[in-house]
Amino acid sequence: MEQRVRVRRKLEGGMAEVVHIRQSACSGDCHKCSGCGAAQETLVFTAHDPIGVKPGDVVIVSSESAPVLGAAAVLYLLPLVLFFVGYGVGAIWGLGALVGGLAFALSIVLAVVYDRTVASKRKSVYTITGYAIPEKRGSSN
Repeated sequence: MEQRVRVRRKLEGGMAEVVHIRQSACSGDCHKCSGCGAAQETLVFTAHDPIGVKPGDVVIVSSESAPVLGAAAVLYLLPLVLFFVGYGVGAIWGLGALVGGLAFALSIVLAVVYDRTVASKRKSVYTITGYAIPEKRGSSN
């Protein structure tokens, strides 16, 4: 995964502190949808700096995709699979929806436990891979 970030400051040991402003998923035109109240979230984290950046530089940081994909599978696929397995097993006794719902609730608990376990054991490692190309604002044809 790659993200555009701004370098906040240089750190010891070939590291840099970077800032990423996470935008809302909507277009930001709150007046069009009666004001969703979406706020920007500022994330500050450290990244390995093999290219020697300076504070204020806009750079690209990369991280491994496998942990993100694994978490997405646990969060989205596990509840779906457990619900249908529970529904199928429960249907034998005429309690399909009840057993499916209980299996779904169990999967949510398992996803939370997985998230807390992974978050406490493994921190994401970010590496600055290059300088970001400035985005073009509008085009003239």
